[in-house]
Parts: sequence; C-alpha cells; structure tokens
Amino acid sequence: MAMSQKMGLKMGLGMQLRMTPQLQQAIKLLQLSRMELEQEVRKELEENPVLEEFQDGPDDVTSPGIQADSNENTDQSAEQQDPKKQDEINWDDYFDATYKPMPNMSGGNEEIMNYENLITTPQSLYDYLMWQMRNSGFSDEEQILAGVLIGHINDDGYLEAPVEQIAEEEGLNKDDLESVLPYVQEFDPPGIGARDLQECLIIQAKHIQEDTKDVVHLIRNHLKDLEKRNFNGIAKAMNMMVEDVAEMAKIIYSMDPHPGRAFIQPDTHYVTPDVFVYKVGDEYMVSLNEDGLPRLRISQFYRNLLQESKRSSSAGKQVAKATSSEQSVESVKAGDTQDFVTKKLQSAVWLIKSIHQRQRTIYKVAESIVKRQREFFDKGPSFLRPMILRDIADDIGMHESTVSRVTTAKYMHTPQGIFELKHFFNSGIGTDDGDALASESVKVKIKELITAEDAKDPLSDQQIVEMLKKGGINIARRTVAKYRESLKILPSSRRKKYF
Repeated sequence: MAMSQKMGLKMGLGMQLRMTPQLQQAIKLLQLSRMELEQEVRKELEENPVLEEFQDGPDDVTSPGIQADSNENTDQSAEQQDPKKQDEINWDDYFDATYKPMPNMSGGNEEIMNYENLITTPQSLYDYLMWQMRNSGFSDEEQILAGVLIGHINDDGYLEAPVEQIAEEEGLNKDDLESVLPYVQEFDPPGIGARDLQECLIIQAKHIQEDTKDVVHLIRNHLKDLEKRNFNGIAKAMNMMVEDVAEMAKIIYSMDPHPGRAFIQPDTHYVTPDVFVYKVGDEYMVSLNEDGLPRLRISQFYRNLLQESKRSSSAGKQVAKATSSEQSVESVKAGDTQDFVTKKLQSAVWLIKSIHQRQRTIYKVAESIVKRQREFFDKGPSFLRPMILRDIADDIGMHESTVSRVTTAKYMHTPQGIFELKHFFNSGIGTDDGDALASESVKVKIKELITAEDAKDPLSDQQIVEMLKKGGINIARRTVAKYRESLKILPSSRRKKYF
C-alpha cells in the first residue's frame, strides 16, 4: 500500500514537471494585456519557423484569433484506418497529448495554478511609506499615529491638512501627532510629509551629507528672493559672495518640490478593448475583438518535413546495418531534424492552445459580467451592483485567482464607455431598504453632489454623509473622504472659491 502511494506520488510529481512549460505559457498569456499579447505572438512568429501567420480566405474555417492548419483534418479518418499510414504521426492525437491540464487539488478542471504569485503591480506612495513605517521600530501606538499621518499625505508628498485639523478629525492628541511627524519626514523620498514648500526643501537639505546650515538658512529666510533669482539681495543679506549664493541656489533648484509624484501612475493612457458589448433588441451581445491579433497555424511545410524525417530515420536504421557508415550518419542527421522540428512544433501547439484558452476565458468572464450587471448597461455607472470575484468564478466554474488575472489589463467597450473588467467588481454599501449598492456607484453619487455644490460654500465630507443618508445610503465620513480622494477631488477647504 505504502509502495503504491509512493509510486503514485512520484508519477504525479513527474507529470507536473513535464507539464511545466505548458502551464507557464498558459499563465503568461492569460495575464498579458492585449498589446503585450500581440508583441509576444510576433516574437514567437520570428523565432519559431513552424508557426506561420495567414490571412482569411474564402475556404478558411477560422476560430478567434488563431487557426490550425486548414488541411489538418482532411481525410483524417481514412488515414487512421489505412495500415500504410500507421507509422505516420497522428496529428489530432498529438495535439491532444501535448495539452492536458495539471490535476487540480481544488477539484476544478479549468485552474492550472495560482496566478497571484506571478504578477506584480506598481507600488503606491502610501504603500511605500507604510512599508517603511512597519520597519522603523515604532511602538504599536506610534504606528497608529504614523499611519494616520501617512493617510493624509497627498500625491505630491505633502501633508494635506494642518496637524490640528487631522487631530480633530481623527480624535487624536495634537501633540502626539506632532511628536511622530518628524520621524515620518525622515522617510524616503526626501521631503515627504512636509506641510509646505519651505519645509519640504528644508527636509531635503538636511538629507544632504554635508554642512547645510547656510542652505537651510537661505531656504528659511530668503525663499521669495530665491524664487526671483535675486542672488545679489541674498548675498548682501547673508554677507556672502554672490558666487557662493549661486552655488547654494543650484543645490536648492535640484531638489524635488513634489517628492511624491514619482509614484503617481499616469491617468491618461490609450487602450484597445478586448471585448465589445452591444445591444441587439433587448439583449446584450458579447464579441471578442480579434482585430490586430495575428492568426496562427502550423506550417504544412514543417509538418511534411517532420513526417519525411520520421520515415527517413526509420528507414536509415534498417539500412545502416548492411551499408556504409556514411549512410548511417545520414539517418542520424534525419533524427536530429525530427527532434528539432518536433520541439518547435510542440512550442507552436502550446502557444495556439494557450491563446485559445485565454480568449475563451475572457469571453466567459465578460459574458458573466454582462449577465450580472444588466442595470449598469441599461442605466449607467450609478447602477453598478456589488459583485466579487467569487460570483463570477462560481458562475463560470473557475477559480477566483483565474478571474482576477483575466480581468487585469483587459478592457470592455460598452454603451456606457470603456471600462477595465476589474471596474465591475465592487464591495457593497448597505442601504436602508436592506439592499446593497456598489462602492463605485457611491463614488458616482459623491461626484454628482460635489459637482452640484455652491463653489463659495462647498460641501464638507460630513455634509455629504448626511445627504447620502437621506438617500438611504449609510456610509462613514472617513469612507467618503477615501472615495473623494480616489476621485482626485480636493477637500472642501481647498475647493472653496472666494471670487
């Protein structure tokens, strides 16, 4: 019994190792964006002579984005039954044999491995500062205070509100926050956590590994003259040579007045939709966008070459026993050719099948999203319903991690605009009627309220909370502030217009 278990385990591990190249390619293609997929396919076309691209013709029977050799199945049944063909390669069986999913411990037949470990995302300024905070030896209480301060640092790297206001809003002691702030201001990037430009530059000056007393004095007392490049006035006030002032000014001009901007991801980027959703009658139809994706097939030339090489190798082995060594060498060469073409063919087949799997998965996920978010497509973003990865995963019979990967950097063109597939996944906000509203829908409502406000008397976050509550939406003030910040909307004190 024990021996049987060991053999089964050994065989299972062996199978997994043999499947590794297939799995790696399937996973890689699944998580690629459309542009990255096109680049990957173009690269493979250049490196693999067995793959070829073709244009649609009147006799082509196509499938989304890819195509096996159009002659592949011609008279296949007759070939299989012909004794003379028994030694030739059964291509249909070969294709099936080279793509079998890894046994899945979770019981599903679609999942091949956890995608979470195979993708990285850009680190935000907040994440970077929190990481430094957790590794700075703070006590639990100091971590709470530092975390609050970091939460109020804006994209430029500045503390977005006075410490007094933060303390009041968060219910904390002002002096406690003040005592922790200098330690936060020592974090990278230099200048982070400053309350104004002057403090930001002073913090950066203190990071310079040399005597910066005069530089700090210049920033603290002559910033206006520095902005005007009034070096003569500064030199006279500081009793220094103009050349020395100019040298210090160079140091200050090289500093970054917006230390947090290096972590900002560009908001404007152009995307090509992976999926189109359009309405036909009362139903929404899903269509994959195949424009620009190379259509692939296995080269008939190399298929024939492999068949000929296999026959030549077999014949060479029989003749070599009774002929010269030169003929034996020819049989070896034929065998080498077969090995080369077989490996390239295997790689081509894996690529084609992986793209098939990717496209089919995107379609299934998109179709499920459309089914579950009907009100969004009918009425607009404010009618987006709460939905999590598990909802789609259960619906299409896949693992949540697969759904997560396939929704990253994939876009859907809808009657309401173009959205990343991840946009449709939202947590729920409770309402008075016992139903739930998607967090993205709440963001839309917050934006609508702020757009309609009096510019001279803008709405505070608490006023927005009360207005949403009248509409049956129960939400905390801090959540409103978080959503407002994600919408790149300033707090009321900075939205106010005086004229």
